[in-house]
Order: sequence, then C-alpha cells, then structure tokens
Amino acid sequence: MTQNKKNKGPFQFLQFSVIGVSNAGIDIGTLNLLLLLFHTDERGLLLLFNTIAYTLAVANSYFWNASFTFQHAAKGSNRQRILFIVQGIVSLGVNNLVFIASNTLLESFGVPNWLRYNVAKGLAMLLSFIASFFMIKYFVFKKSKKN
Repeated sequence: MTQNKKNKGPFQFLQFSVIGVSNAGIDIGTLNLLLLLFHTDERGLLLLFNTIAYTLAVANSYFWNASFTFQHAAKGSNRQRILFIVQGIVSLGVNNLVFIASNTLLESFGVPNWLRYNVAKGLAMLLSFIASFFMIKYFVFKKSKKN
C-alpha cells in the first residue's frame, strides 16, 4: 500500500482513534481528578474543569496527530497552528455544550454524581472527537493542491 493510500480513509481514522484513546484518558482522567480534589455541582466550575481537561487533551492531540496521522500535510506553519486552535475552540464548544446538557438531563433523572459526570463526559468526548476529526482532516491539515 502506498504512503498516499495509507494516509486516507479508514487507516487515517484508525490512527486518529488510537491517539483519541490517549486523549480520552487525559481528558476524563483530568476531569475526575479535579472533581475528586474539588467536588462541585456548580455549573461554572464544571465548565472550568471540563475546559481544563479538554485543553490538555487537545494539546496531546495536536502533537501526536501532527507527528503521525496527518504528518503528510502537517507543516507546522503558523496558519496550521491557528486553524488547529480554531478547531479546538469549536470542538471545546461542542464538548462543553454536550457535557453540560447531558449532565443536566441525567441529573433530572436522579443519576448519581460520579456516574452522571462520566456518562456526560463520554458523550461529550464522542461528539467532539467526531467533529474534531473532520475539521482537522478537511480544514487544518488539508493537503494543498500542489502536493
């Protein structure tokens, strides 16, 4: 299989997914650590904790995806860094919105705090992961026509 074919489609999504697992560990691990150290039900602090956790995962994602998954198109240019930050902010918005909405919905059903936070975080990670993949592939690390 040529390098060009390996970098497209399912193989690229598989690489992104493997890196996503490490991002998920950082994301959910950080959130749980912050909630363990500073337990809260206050929405503003939950958003802050979620934002901190997600930001650490996004930094990990940039390093690994630029180095492996999208290395054929990653040039490390200021433009790509700015576009990555923009997609990170959009994905953070998706993540925070899904996290808070899911948490609120699950709270109305009486789901215990720890389970509620983690289910909400899992849904938030899944949806922001999918959004992030497509934004990174088609917006950030898009191969230029001259390549």
